[in-house]
Amino acid sequence: MNQHKVLSGRRLYFVGIGGSGMSAYANIARALGAEVRGWDLRETIFTGSLAGIEVDLGGDPAPPAGWEVVVSTAHLHRSGGISRAEFLAELVAAQPAIVVGGAHGKTTTAAMIAFVLKETGRDPAWIIGGIVPQLGGNAGVGGGWLVVEGDESDRSIGSLAPQIAVVTNIELDHHASYASEAELRAFFDDWLATVPEVVLSWELAPVDLELAVPGDHNRQNAAAALAALELAGVPRAEAEAAIVRFTGAGRRLELVGERGGVIVYDDYGHNPTELEVTLRTARSLTDGRVIAVYQPHVVERTRQLHVELGQALGLADAAIVTDITGARDAPREGVSGKLVVDALPPEVRAGWAPSLDDAATLALAWARPGDLVITFGVGEPWKIARAIVDGLPA
Repeated sequence: MNQHKVLSGRRLYFVGIGGSGMSAYANIARALGAEVRGWDLRETIFTGSLAGIEVDLGGDPAPPAGWEVVVSTAHLHRSGGISRAEFLAELVAAQPAIVVGGAHGKTTTAAMIAFVLKETGRDPAWIIGGIVPQLGGNAGVGGGWLVVEGDESDRSIGSLAPQIAVVTNIELDHHASYASEAELRAFFDDWLATVPEVVLSWELAPVDLELAVPGDHNRQNAAAALAALELAGVPRAEAEAAIVRFTGAGRRLELVGERGGVIVYDDYGHNPTELEVTLRTARSLTDGRVIAVYQPHVVERTRQLHVELGQALGLADAAIVTDITGARDAPREGVSGKLVVDALPPEVRAGWAPSLDDAATLALAWARPGDLVITFGVGEPWKIARAIVDGLPA
């Protein structure tokens, strides 16, 4: 069978198709020959990557009769079907694979690996939880290595059987799935014991290369990517020559626009370490003030980490926090984004803006020429960033 069309004859309906991972699965399923449709509650930043795929928005999922349903973890209460984990495991089993996991850096590291494999003519496939402009999207099909960004949040990475595993870092970030960091480490240990080749990023020195992406964290991501690429058969010098041309994944310190002397970035960062690392890098990019706008993600993370989130946002001169987004867990009395606001250091100008519109309005009121504004979060803070740019005086 043609490896590029291993899903020919399948009809797949993706529930939650607008998510970062599900949109990638839908795109690669179509590239592999399946007929694809899907549903989501609303338009997202990823639905734009689904050109040519029919997407039902709002209401309830309505898969056509006879179609297989692949359902996101966040929508298991809305539809039956196979889990996204089961579907991804099927794809990983179909060709030699490199799977990247970890609390942060996995999108960039996976994108670096796929980019180098493509640039060096090795015809990779990839499924990545972010839009990568140089790859033409978040998924692609090829006959070489399959590069996958795995997900430990729901333990689904444990069902994948790659030839090479990369772990960027281990940090408790999903409190609804793991009771402690020790439990998380034990989970990774069990999974990695089944993988022939393993790269642990923290055992490597950061690369000393002139990368196109800023920050110490990206030098560490590149170290892990280069180690995986060597295991995949790419000579180090050849890989290094390509990786320095990698310009980044979407929503990773992504420049949204500049107007009226104010520069606006957007970033996917949503846990304390990611906020801290990215704010330190943002600080190095400006002599002016840094204004952070953060949309907390999921109730349990916010409940457990609001103090650490507030401390991390304290690296900005001013911080605006919205209410919580994310359908993974149920609302809990007394838990809202206001907990993060209350945890900000006293010297930081603090703003509570429950909705995205509120946050954009407040940021526009605060911003002045010379400032750098950066929006953070898993949900739709990119909409805040775009509204800020649109609202700034020319």
